[in-house]
Amino acid sequence: MIASLNGRVADKGTDYAIIEVGGIGLQVFVPSPHINELRLGEKVFLHTHLVVREDALTLYGFETAEEREFFNMLIGVSGVGPRLALATLSTLTPDAIRRAVFSEQAEIFGRVPGIGKKGAQKILLHLQDRIKDVDGLAPMAAMDDTDTQVLEAMVALGYSVVEAQAALQAIPRDAPEDVESRIRLALRYFSV
Repeated sequence: MIASLNGRVADKGTDYAIIEVGGIGLQVFVPSPHINELRLGEKVFLHTHLVVREDALTLYGFETAEEREFFNMLIGVSGVGPRLALATLSTLTPDAIRRAVFSEQAEIFGRVPGIGKKGAQKILLHLQDRIKDVDGLAPMAAMDDTDTQVLEAMVALGYSVVEAQAALQAIPRDAPEDVESRIRLALRYFSV
């Protein structure tokens, strides 16, 4: 098993990077938010998961060990392969996944390209016990209706779910509870 890579970024595509390790270039599929952060020629460290198939060896890389754990949990869901698990981590952060599971919001998983309503329910059911076991944490507070509306508005404005979630988390705790004020505060996150 290849558990991690430490090397130089030799090339990158839309969903993969070529990491040169000891003179060998390894193709590693990486969630899209991290692909955008990688710079050619820079050193990078990735936590990895090797998928062995009859016809291929495919390497998936993650910035954190937590992302790799979520990837492993996602590929354990019936009908979710490595590509769909990678798409999920490209769309949702581990915190967004955790929040969706604890608040039982399967529709969050439905925002991932390739996951329908039944698939989202299946993922939610599969992850409910596993996330608590991996983290050993109590469930986070469920996202209330106001924050759900703010998140949906940000996505409708063209921000990704990951960007919208980050902006939502940046809203001060003492902020007004009305949707319009919270959207304005979330938009300020992008102007900083």
